[in-house]
Amino acid sequence: MELLPIEGTAFLILFVRVGGVLMLLPVFSDDAVPGKIRLILSLGMTAGLWGLLSTRILPFAQNSNALPGIIVAEMLTGLAIGMIIKIMFLAAAMAGSLISMQIGLSSALINDPSQGGQAPVLSKLMTVAAAVVCMGMGVHHLWIVAIVHSYAMFPVGGLPPASDFAQLAILTIGKAMSLSISLAAPLLIYGIVFNMALGLSARLAPAIQVFFIAQPLNLLLGLALFALLIGGILTAYSTAMVDWLQTGLV
Repeated sequence: MELLPIEGTAFLILFVRVGGVLMLLPVFSDDAVPGKIRLILSLGMTAGLWGLLSTRILPFAQNSNALPGIIVAEMLTGLAIGMIIKIMFLAAAMAGSLISMQIGLSSALINDPSQGGQAPVLSKLMTVAAAVVCMGMGVHHLWIVAIVHSYAMFPVGGLPPASDFAQLAILTIGKAMSLSISLAAPLLIYGIVFNMALGLSARLAPAIQVFFIAQPLNLLLGLALFALLIGGILTAYSTAMVDWLQTGLV
């Protein structure tokens, strides 16, 4: 006698992968979202994807002896997919950290559980703003599409290829770092120009304590430039995220 009906077992298998992705997916995995809400979101998304994916899972739900192994494999696959997407999403946080360093706000820290501790204020701002822009432009729909397509790339019942995921993670880290530098490039150029001008001023007028003037001026000019460019930075970030998802995971 079976403990669960076939449909219930298949729903559990689908829930394990979807829940594993949502455990690490940006926004949904934030510690600010209560655990019960995340559980409800996972159940709701599983129910929403049931009509699309049930035919791929039902044949595997009939073998109750292989169920523990399938559950473990699905959890590992979901966590791997969620981690890849989260790594790419952290490009916004890295860009914010670079910008903070250039305008002298690297020591102004705030608690950010998504980064595992304290982070510069502008890094947290960029993370929240990037999440809002991604939601507004429908990038989260591509995250869901990636979950659906993962069943074609990684069928139910098999362990995820560790070497392929490791290579993809390395490539994603490189892509995220290059994207963060590209997003922060205007402020990096500003920092180079400002520090060169500061050094030249110190050489031309050594009697003036330029460093006491430089810090407030750096904050004023840097924040003004950041406020002017943040719209374009976030738009470029969301476009890069869409292109990466469409060419890499979707």
